[in-house]
Amino acid sequence: MTECVGHEAQAGAQQKARAAEGRFDVAVIGAGVVGCAVARRFALAGARVVLIEKGADLLSGASKANSAILHTGFDAPQDSLEHALVQAGREEYLEIADGLNLPLVQTGALVCAWDAQQADKLAAIEAQGRRNGVQKLRLLGAKEARQSMPHLSERLVQALEVVDEHVIDPWSAPLAYLTQAVALGAVFLRHAEVVRGSFDGGWQLQTTAGRVEAASVVNAAGLFGDLVDERLGLPRAFQIRPRKGQFVVLDKAAARYVPRIVLPVPTEITKGIVVCPTAFGNVLVGPTAEEQEDRDRATVEQATLEMLLRKAAEIVPALAAIPVTAVYAGLRPATEDKAYRVFVRAEQRAITLGGIRSTGLSAALGLAQHALQLHAGFGAVAHAAPAVPMVRMPNLAECRRRDWQAPEHGEIVCHCELVTKREIVAALNSPVPPGDFGGLRRRTRAGMGRCQGFYCNARLADMTQDLWPVPLAVKAGDAAR
Repeated sequence: MTECVGHEAQAGAQQKARAAEGRFDVAVIGAGVVGCAVARRFALAGARVVLIEKGADLLSGASKANSAILHTGFDAPQDSLEHALVQAGREEYLEIADGLNLPLVQTGALVCAWDAQQADKLAAIEAQGRRNGVQKLRLLGAKEARQSMPHLSERLVQALEVVDEHVIDPWSAPLAYLTQAVALGAVFLRHAEVVRGSFDGGWQLQTTAGRVEAASVVNAAGLFGDLVDERLGLPRAFQIRPRKGQFVVLDKAAARYVPRIVLPVPTEITKGIVVCPTAFGNVLVGPTAEEQEDRDRATVEQATLEMLLRKAAEIVPALAAIPVTAVYAGLRPATEDKAYRVFVRAEQRAITLGGIRSTGLSAALGLAQHALQLHAGFGAVAHAAPAVPMVRMPNLAECRRRDWQAPEHGEIVCHCELVTKREIVAALNSPVPPGDFGGLRRRTRAGMGRCQGFYCNARLADMTQDLWPVPLAVKAGDAAR
């Protein structure tokens, strides 16, 4: 293998060595979108930060599978912490997106009522949205709603337009947060499951990658948040009840029929099944909401996927003729309470950010702000805030120019998603390189298209030879999962 430098093993060894050098100000447990945002926020405040992840890469857990909607919080419980943090997170994303080269696909959304009973609820949803500070809302009759989205089913009774619900890239955003944190000196420690911890004026964390010392901890462990609290000797104040969501990704030909996010009238249990354009030019259908015990594995089931396809065709009939590009399932860290489960143990300098479910992508930056404010009760971080480093993420969104459209782009490795060799090499040699094939896919879109890696996996295996403990040649059969 001569084309790419094997930085992953080298970087991992360096990070483990740095983690052993001395005590950090803050140890963040869990490199999902919330953990990455928290690491960035504390690093921006001048803290010495370590982000501890048991997986091979960031987004190894719940955060890798979501609907990628940047929510307004119009339907969040009024005066709730979730409502405040969704709006704070959204506001910060809009402030930093251009600087980090993160896309915003301004789709807007329609909350669609398909019968009279659902239509009766729309006025209350609109009123709640206005109380939540979201003013760009408008009740539409069926005919008016179809003027903005002509392919909606004739069954539509009424809709609520939410102008500022938009779509973003769900993977580049947390990668940008972590990349900026690393540029500020944060350490990203992978393959480091927290086994136990003890506090005696400071934290001693035992991980599968060695011992980590930190003055404070922030538990953002998602699906394992309650278990991590228990391992740290903290009160187990909530219980994770994994909720599986299955998704179908439709071919890019579907995009012409779905220019806007189509939301259902929500229930007490779930926001329901969404038909949604993606930043990558596809259409997403899902998720389901299925309770299960297993925290590690989310399977896809043929009957459920067929149900999602039927549901999509009921909403937008033209989708019945569109082929499926991919299917996948993810787990959300639901708990016995619908609210965010945020706990502060000041005497042990510990913060838990638990039960962050479907709005986590939108609220992550707000949660990070909140965690820093809570941490101020422990005492200020005793370091000067550094200059903010310039970080620019490679663009993966179809609404902006891709690398294959730039001059001298060279070899196209993945023809389905038009991913260049230059993009793959850049990802492999980036400050936060992928730790496995899933991480490479999320950084480049290679292998995510119609053939799901059938044509490009051999080339990718050659380019990544010797980089990861489990080579791509072994994992190719898992590409679609």
